[in-house]
Amino acid sequence: MAKIKEKIIGLKELRENTEAYISEVEKGKSFIVMRKSQPIFTISPVDEWGDIGTWETVVDFTTIKPGGIPASDVLKSLKKLAR
Repeated sequence: MAKIKEKIIGLKELRENTEAYISEVEKGKSFIVMRKSQPIFTISPVDEWGDIGTWETVVDFTTIKPGGIPASDVLKSLKKLAR
């Protein structure tokens, strides 16, 4: 039962100790945040499985044209390739 209590925190507690809770979440811990005895949201690590938040640059259109290329132009070209 103690483990569950450790994972439930009040909104005021979170506001007053935000950095400490960020540190704990970075270590993999999750928390349920309560306000007026009601759960309002959870805090959990974003990258828990190692794949969420991983971005890879496939094409950098700014190397083709300074400022990039409009998305509509890219979509037109892709539609032509699909034919």
